[in-house]
Amino acid sequence: MNFVEELRWRGMIQEIMPGTEDQLQKELTSGYVGIDPTADSLHIGHLVSVMMLKHFQRAGHRPIALVGGATGMIGDPSMKSAERNLLDEATLRHNQESIKKQLAKFLDFESGKPNAALLVNNYDWMKDYSFLNFIRDIGKHITVNYMMAKDSVKKRLSGEASEGMSFTEFSYQLMQAYDYLHLYETTGCRIQMGGSDQWGNITTGTELIRRKTAGEAFALVCPLITKADGTKFGKTEAGNVWLDRKYTSPYKFYQFWLNVSDEDAGKYIKIFTALDKEELEALAAEQKVAPHLRPLQKRLAKEVTVMVHSAEDYEQAVEASNILFGNATANALKKLDEETFLQVFEGVPAFDISKDELRTGIKAVDLLTEKAAVFPSKGEMRKTAQAGGVMINKEKLENFDDVIDISRLIAGKYIIAQKGKKNYFLLIAK
Repeated sequence: MNFVEELRWRGMIQEIMPGTEDQLQKELTSGYVGIDPTADSLHIGHLVSVMMLKHFQRAGHRPIALVGGATGMIGDPSMKSAERNLLDEATLRHNQESIKKQLAKFLDFESGKPNAALLVNNYDWMKDYSFLNFIRDIGKHITVNYMMAKDSVKKRLSGEASEGMSFTEFSYQLMQAYDYLHLYETTGCRIQMGGSDQWGNITTGTELIRRKTAGEAFALVCPLITKADGTKFGKTEAGNVWLDRKYTSPYKFYQFWLNVSDEDAGKYIKIFTALDKEELEALAAEQKVAPHLRPLQKRLAKEVTVMVHSAEDYEQAVEASNILFGNATANALKKLDEETFLQVFEGVPAFDISKDELRTGIKAVDLLTEKAAVFPSKGEMRKTAQAGGVMINKEKLENFDDVIDISRLIAGKYIIAQKGKKNYFLLIAK
C-alpha cells in the first residue's frame, strides 16, 4: 500500500514536503503526530490525525503518537485567540494513559513487529532540560525573523482582538521543533504529520533538523475538516463529540455520524474509515440511486462506532434509534439504560405523574387526559384507542379504560405514551 496515494484519494493531503513520498517508498519509516493531552479523552477532531497514523501503520510504517505533556503546559497559538489553561503533571499523566487506551483501538502497540506503534510524551525529555541549555543548543539555530514569518504567529499578532502573544506561547514553535529533532535522533523519525494549521510548526522542525544535523526530514499535513455549510466539524450544541462514553454516549456518538449531510457523508466516509475505494464507490452509487435510504450515513456511523466503541455498542445504538423511527418492541425499550433512554426521548413532551396513584392503578383514559395532557379530551382518546392508535411502552392499548399501574414503569419511573406513529410523550412518575 502506497501511503501517500492512499491519503491522496481519501482527500487527506493539503501540503506535502518534496521527497516525502520517495522516503516512504524507499524503506520502513517512523512518523509521528502530536496529540494535545488537555483532556482525558480524544474527541472526533483528533480522529483525522489518528486515521493518518492508522493508514501509516497499514502501509508498513511505524506510527508514533506524541502526547504533548510539555507543550500542553504552554498552549499552541495556532488558530487560537487566547492562551489555554496550564496543566499539572499528575493530570497530564492520567490523560496520557486514557488517551493510549483509546489509541490502542486504532493502532497496534503490542505485536512486537518492526512497525508496532510507539507512544511518547515530550514531558519526559523536556522536564530536565534547563532553559539555558535549550536556548544555547536549540534557540541559536532558528532566527526570530523565521519564527515571526509563520502564519500562526502573524495571524495572532495582527488580529484586531489580539492582546499580543506571550513569550511562553511564542516559544511553542521552537519546542515542537525540538520534539521532532529529539525523535529524529532517538527513534529515527523522518516524518511529522498533522492538520494544516500545524504546517508552520512542523516545517520549523524540519528546518531545525537540517541546520543542526544536516539531516533530511519530511512533513505532510491534511486539510482542516469542515462541514458542508462551512461550520466547524465535530462541534454540536452540546460541545465536542468525545470518544469516551462518559462524555458522549455510544448512542449520541452513533447519532452524530448518522445525521451528517449527504455531501459530508461522502467526504467523511473516506477520511474516518478504512473501507477501500471500490466499496466506497459502490456505496456512493447506492446513495445516488436511493438517497432517502442514506447508505453512506448508515455505513459511516457503523464503521466509526464499531471502531471507537464496539460492535455491541453499535447494535444497541441502532436498536435505540429504531425505537423512535422503526418497529421496535417493548422489550427493546426496557433494555435501554436510563441515560440512553433519556437521550432517545430528548425533546419529547414530558409530564409528571403521581407514583402513589400508580400503585393503585389509573385508567388509561384518565392517565392520558387528566393526569397528562396527551389528549385534549376523553372522547378523542377513546376514539384513537379504538382505532388502535394508542401505545403504552410500545405495546398497543387494547381498551381505552385499561388500568395502568406501577408495573408498567421503565427504570422505576418512566412510561412512554404514543399517539399515532410519530407522537411520543414521556410520563415521569414522582
